[in-house]
Amino acid sequence: MCIGIPGQIVALDETQAGTAWVDVCGVRRSVNIMLVAADEPSRLALIGHWVLVHVGFAMSRLDEDEALETLQLLQEMGEVESDVRRFLAQ
Repeated sequence: MCIGIPGQIVALDETQAGTAWVDVCGVRRSVNIMLVAADEPSRLALIGHWVLVHVGFAMSRLDEDEALETLQLLQEMGEVESDVRRFLAQ
């Protein structure tokens, strides 16, 4: 089953336009953010905010409460570890 994982945007990736560094459970990965922020001002405004990450793309924005609740539920189901492993393999 493919699911999205909440991650927090920590910085823009200066090496690739339209990407940002996203922290997912302590793992940082460059993720395409063009689906949630098309221009430079909106990309800059995403720093510190949460997004739902799936196969290297930020699919939607999340509020922090929803992101943390989702991570907790995934941990309780035992899904976070395997999904973080897939996240790293991208």
